[in-house]
Amino acid sequence: MISPSSRIYVAGHRGMVGSAIVLGLLDRGYSNIIKKSHDQLDLTSQAAVRSFFKKEKIDYVVLAAAKVGGIHANDTYPADFITTNIQIQCNVIQEAYSAGIKDILFLGSSCIYPKECPQPIKEEYLLTGKLEPTNAPYAVAKIAGITMCEAFNRQYGTRYIAVMPTNLYGPDDNFHLENSHVIPAMIRKYHLAQMAVIQDVQAIIDDEQIFGTIPEQIRKDIGLSAEGSFIPGIEPRVVLWGTGDAYREFLHVDDMAAACIHLMTIDSPCPPLINIGSGKDQTIRETAELVRKTINFSGQMIFNSAFPDGTPRKCLDTTKINELGWKPGIDLVKGLKSTYAWYLEQNRIK
Repeated sequence: MISPSSRIYVAGHRGMVGSAIVLGLLDRGYSNIIKKSHDQLDLTSQAAVRSFFKKEKIDYVVLAAAKVGGIHANDTYPADFITTNIQIQCNVIQEAYSAGIKDILFLGSSCIYPKECPQPIKEEYLLTGKLEPTNAPYAVAKIAGITMCEAFNRQYGTRYIAVMPTNLYGPDDNFHLENSHVIPAMIRKYHLAQMAVIQDVQAIIDDEQIFGTIPEQIRKDIGLSAEGSFIPGIEPRVVLWGTGDAYREFLHVDDMAAACIHLMTIDSPCPPLINIGSGKDQTIRETAELVRKTINFSGQMIFNSAFPDGTPRKCLDTTKINELGWKPGIDLVKGLKSTYAWYLEQNRIK
């Protein structure tokens, strides 16, 4: 449990979740927040992490640092995902304990649960079946982190909590089209297609400079030539992965941050593993329609079933976090509008 004077180290403060937690803490009057960039502190180096905890007097650790990505990234770089994340978790948890830190909030992922899982997914379903193959290495790393938290609690009496968020979205998300998650990928694809509809080449150039390279196939989908001009007679379209029939639950990152801070501040005993989500899900196709309406794109939308859907359905049971006094406050329609507004603002800031 934190107090206004607590020194709180947020590992991964530049990421979507970490930055939202930092802002949430500051808004609530918690000003003693310790932040270190990767250049300042390499969490994959045990010696560097040990030196950091010896030097700094930390009361509470939020472990939000991780190597993350969508289906494509997980499937392409499995060794990187499992190695980097296990290194970070082992170093931070072990060295925090060695420095006498009793409280850690560890951020996991709902991909830890079996691919074929009863719905909604309860915390006790962990390790009851096979994982989704495309993100198994990442999931195994997160399961190792959860197990470490539980083991330290059992052996040393620490209060290390592991929280499992559902699919998150919001400001500061990763919109790179080769390694982003579902909603940021959709937002960017629809935005680019809409810019192609109105023939705004400069907007597409600006977008690429801010959010990363636009793959050749997506250029073709929106009718943009390699030279950067629009191809006559090509109607811009949006092509999405999978069948569109898989179900997903989404939570705005500000709600996630609020849930984490709630757990950090309450005096009630917390279970070692807690789901955090909205408790509602819908198909990817329905989600795509909401994004389409948000961006006001009226062109063609195609689902390419040659690409994987991932886990068929993934909706979390949020009974435990709800019983501890927290519920989400941002619905998906409102959250998509605010996220797209933030996205557009990045182009205006440029």
